[in-house]
Amino acid sequence: MAENIYPIYDQMMTRADKEELLHQHGLMVWFTGLSGSGKSTIAMGVERELHKRGILCRILDGDNIRAGINSNLGFSAEDRMENIRRIAEIGKLFVQTGIVTLACFVSPTNDVRKLARNIIGEDDFKEVFVSTPLEECERRDVKGLYAKARKGEIKDFTGISAPFEAPENPTLEIDTSHLSSEESVKKVVELIMKQKG
Repeated sequence: MAENIYPIYDQMMTRADKEELLHQHGLMVWFTGLSGSGKSTIAMGVERELHKRGILCRILDGDNIRAGINSNLGFSAEDRMENIRRIAEIGKLFVQTGIVTLACFVSPTNDVRKLARNIIGEDDFKEVFVSTPLEECERRDVKGLYAKARKGEIKDFTGISAPFEAPENPTLEIDTSHLSSEESVKKVVELIMKQKG
């Protein structure tokens, strides 16, 4: 820990206090997969469904985070690791406040996802692998990024010029080339409701 830093955790209200107030348990659902795989689309559907059920939820999305708190980071291996570290630390704060948190990040390596899991905590971390194949993600090319990557206009683009390591043991795997948005959302909501306690 940095010098002259004195956390006051023992004087603050506890996670249990927050969860009792909200009548829910904090949880991190970490969506990983290629750009265009459907991570954010599923998360937005889950958020709406949880809202209907009276469950407070927060989405952390790659574009929003990189436009704000991580706007000073690039896409080198070091910056990608720092990007995920910061996101995990922010996510941990939400989870410890009793909020169901949906994190949508390519997070392309097992090491970077392990870092997030270690920061947030094993019991609170559920990994959802949106395993939609590269061909389908590229066909969709929602943001036009694959076309730019193929032309060499974007360096270190995951799936084209940078690798993606499939999760070894995801909590849940969803392929949106086979499942509809509604079916995908249902699977994630079922996962969350099992953890609700």
